[in-house]
Amino acid sequence: MTEVKVTYDKSVNAAYVCFTEPQAKVHSASMYACDPVDVDGMINLDFDEQGRLIGIEVLAADSKLPEYLLQSAERLGTEGA
Repeated sequence: MTEVKVTYDKSVNAAYVCFTEPQAKVHSASMYACDPVDVDGMINLDFDEQGRLIGIEVLAADSKLPEYLLQSAERLGTEGA
């Protein structure tokens, strides 16, 4: 089963779902902000230089993502690991 890396910063309630290999040094070449009205919040899609989706940033993550995903995510920010 393929796994994706998920990070969560509870202090700003933001999560990031990364679709690149953990050891890869991939940088976002472009970002597409989804219409906040259509998704009732803010979701940003990051693409690499070849136009491949490399990650999704989810703001207001606790209202957009399943609790089990946030609980198992790598913790960032000041709330600790």
